[in-house]
Amino acid sequence: MHPTFQHHDHSHCAGDSLARAEALMAERGARLTPVRKRVLEILLEAHKALGAYDVLQRLAAEGYGNQPPVAYRALDFLVEQGLAHRIQRLNAFTACMHAGEAHAPAFLICDRCATVAEAPVAPIRAALEAAAAEMGFAVERVSLEATGLCPACREAA
Repeated sequence: MHPTFQHHDHSHCAGDSLARAEALMAERGARLTPVRKRVLEILLEAHKALGAYDVLQRLAAEGYGNQPPVAYRALDFLVEQGLAHRIQRLNAFTACMHAGEAHAPAFLICDRCATVAEAPVAPIRAALEAAAAEMGFAVERVSLEATGLCPACREAA
């Protein structure tokens, strides 16, 4: 079973991801401002996707401001730096659990609890690229989002 769907020490998982993000930003000479760091912490609190307005509400409640650009700029930065992903289907964002690694995940989204997991997409991408090549098409980017039920929600059903 994927670690996201297993019971685990999430504070340890989030702490490791935050430390990795801080090291990456230092390495790249990019600034993880207090607002950007707090947005990443908010995304890391659970393996779920959050909308920009959900993030903005949290920021506003904590005194970071209540103007949408505050959240959007921080989220855009995190996505550009590979520290977060945008989930198109949900118009939401989730923390990247593999920051600093070259990867293009497929997102597994639970319809009931909204948990989001990153699954490796290499085999799917290879099949897609082969099919595209037969049609003379060159794939540059792939975004895969699958919905269904996570193990806990399937068991509860």
